[in-house]
Amino acid sequence: MGATSKTTPADLESDKGWYSDEELRMAADVIDQIDAKGLETVRLAFADQHGILRGKTIVASGLASAFRSGMAMTSTLLLKDTSHRTVFPVWEDDIGLGTNTLTGAGDVLVLPDPSTFKVLPWSPHSGWMLCDVRYKDGSKMPFCVRTALKDATADLARDGYALKCGLEFEFYVFRMENARLSHEDTGMPATPPETSLISHGYQYLTEARYDALEEVMDDLRRACQALGLPVRSMEAEFGPSQCEFTFEPGSPLQNADDTLLFRSAVKQICARKGLHATFMCRPKLEGIIPSGWHMHQSIVDVATGANLMIPETADGLTPIADSWIAGLLEHAAESCLMTTPTVNGYKRYQPYQLAPDRIQWGRDNKGAMIRGLMAPGDKASRIENRVGEPTANPYLFMLSQIVSGHDGIKRELRAPAPVENPYTSEAASLPKSLIAALEHFDASSFYPQAIGSELCSYLSRIKHAEWARYLMTVSEWEQREYFSLF
Repeated sequence: MGATSKTTPADLESDKGWYSDEELRMAADVIDQIDAKGLETVRLAFADQHGILRGKTIVASGLASAFRSGMAMTSTLLLKDTSHRTVFPVWEDDIGLGTNTLTGAGDVLVLPDPSTFKVLPWSPHSGWMLCDVRYKDGSKMPFCVRTALKDATADLARDGYALKCGLEFEFYVFRMENARLSHEDTGMPATPPETSLISHGYQYLTEARYDALEEVMDDLRRACQALGLPVRSMEAEFGPSQCEFTFEPGSPLQNADDTLLFRSAVKQICARKGLHATFMCRPKLEGIIPSGWHMHQSIVDVATGANLMIPETADGLTPIADSWIAGLLEHAAESCLMTTPTVNGYKRYQPYQLAPDRIQWGRDNKGAMIRGLMAPGDKASRIENRVGEPTANPYLFMLSQIVSGHDGIKRELRAPAPVENPYTSEAASLPKSLIAALEHFDASSFYPQAIGSELCSYLSRIKHAEWARYLMTVSEWEQREYFSLF
């Protein structure tokens, strides 16, 4: 458009009508900002089924066209497991999602959301925007995880409620000793890098441990602040070179968007500094403490903004808190596919490790799956679900919480008594493996009704393919156990 003229909403309007008047005004403002800042490129990114950012980078002058017409992306990006293998038979007429649906490795469309525009502080010539995924004709598709979360949030709002959540992420940052970039190291997946520690562990919240990590903590914090992410605290966690960032509470969609940007920023900034950051739950390294993703949740009244989880008595629960907890517990096992989506994540569910291993709740008890943090007069009254792993797709994790808790409210479910001894209680165990979680999910009558049978079968197919690859891999344990014995 050029720096001398202002972009108008009419310049960006499409005959498809997929942007509101307000969104068109925001889009016009984004283009003017790009001109004013002299940005060269814009990264158009979307969240895939695993919560990984995919997309294309365009020159800045091409953004107006992307708003008017969308941007084409290869449909197979939606059909891959975590190794990036396409796990659906794309050359058949029906790959399991309906006749001619995502067949032939054709294109889908992504629509940039102008409200998500950022300038990347580690790549200051680059703009960045999140996109929603649509079918090629621009119609909504059930496999866009961001759209699925929007729909669940809107459904909750129709009953007068909104979820407010605050996030805590644990992750590791190591020095990169060998990036393993030899030709023989390539593959699907590639050979993992060799790393070393920045800091020793086992000194939780010790200032000396934080000081050893401060340089990278500061770089990450400053980037978060420059991006407008509501970072609240930075902590040296229990494990060696293990970090934790916490964030101020916000809406599910904003938190999910921020999660993707935060995880991507951490990995990119660290890589540019010769470091390796990983959100993998339990890396196979000596002395590792598993990382978790703790999600704080409160339910507010849409009309008044009042927190509906503030109890009248110290040992009481409001009806909303009671039902929300009960819904999360009732659907916990079948939700694990979305809260703990990797083979590795289930190796965190061990007793006496400040991680849950059973489906239960307790009052300010960090061994329980759900920790109740509610007190009379406390405006921050909330629950903390400690079930998640940091790799979880944030849209699906939050989607699972909304539909499960909302179901508890609609059915007026009541939570069991809180536990005091979470590792000796008689509560049902969380699934012990990804296949156990898949079996719960596949047997669920709740999730096809709550999020749609198409999305359910799609997610199940991808995760079954991942599990099958895992089963066919000869492990170090097998080699050690049998190679000499037999």
